[in-house]
Amino acid sequence: MTVTDPETPAGWVPESPDNGVNGVTGVDDAEEDMPLSLRLSIADTLTLGNATCGFMAVYFTTTGILIPHLTGSDESGMARHSAATAVILMLCAAVFDLFDGLVARKLRSSPMGAELDNLSDLISFGLAPAYFVLVYGMVADDAHQRVAAVGAIVVLLAVVLRLARFSCVTLRDGVFQGMPSPFGALTVVSIVLLELPFVATLLAIIGTAWLMVSRVEYPKPRGPLAVAMLAWIVAAMGLLAAWAFDAPGGQLLLQTGCALQLVLGAVIPLFATARRVNNFRDNRREARAAQLP
Repeated sequence: MTVTDPETPAGWVPESPDNGVNGVTGVDDAEEDMPLSLRLSIADTLTLGNATCGFMAVYFTTTGILIPHLTGSDESGMARHSAATAVILMLCAAVFDLFDGLVARKLRSSPMGAELDNLSDLISFGLAPAYFVLVYGMVADDAHQRVAAVGAIVVLLAVVLRLARFSCVTLRDGVFQGMPSPFGALTVVSIVLLELPFVATLLAIIGTAWLMVSRVEYPKPRGPLAVAMLAWIVAAMGLLAAWAFDAPGGQLLLQTGCALQLVLGAVIPLFATARRVNNFRDNRREARAAQLP
């Protein structure tokens, strides 16, 4: 017996001349009648690649770092290969996140695009870096597991709040409010890889989380800025590979790259704040000049 829901749109029930006996015509009509909200665009496929990279980053962090530590493997602490692989996967997720927006603007995006983007960002730039911090607190010699867990929760909640606010707040074109979650995630893992003292590491992570939920304006990666960001991601992958395979000077190169990421994370808000203050002063001067007879 076939039960039909009276609230189901007609487009969900394909009608074919052969009544679906062969299954061929019915499938074609089903694809044609499928609601647009269920069709994945090219941009959506890139977004799903973003989510996949984030999940695999969690996988490598677990199997290559946490499990060997818990089982008493000879390789203790942050295993280089697995840590580098996990961070490279987060960088790949950032590349997917960069290109899905570009493709969506050039071609088209399905009605699911914005939701898929937020959910994928939550996995790759919220869960993955927060889990990385959590595992760091369990395997590092001078770390405190419970305190690190608090830091990981702060990172995760900061990304959740930032993504939720992004969906609700409308800003002028070309800017983000708060540090973008991909940039924030890369800054968090850079802090961990620098292997600073635990207190300094925790404070820097919390500061990055605060920047993600702050009202500091960041430019959107478009045009030359997008190219520069892509070049920086590729360079970071090279530094991680050199560190993972213990290349000569690999450790120093990685620390230099991580330090540069932190400097960028700190300098961009300063420039943005200075520009905002200058704009405010210019507006006040113009208003005063307009009031003069």
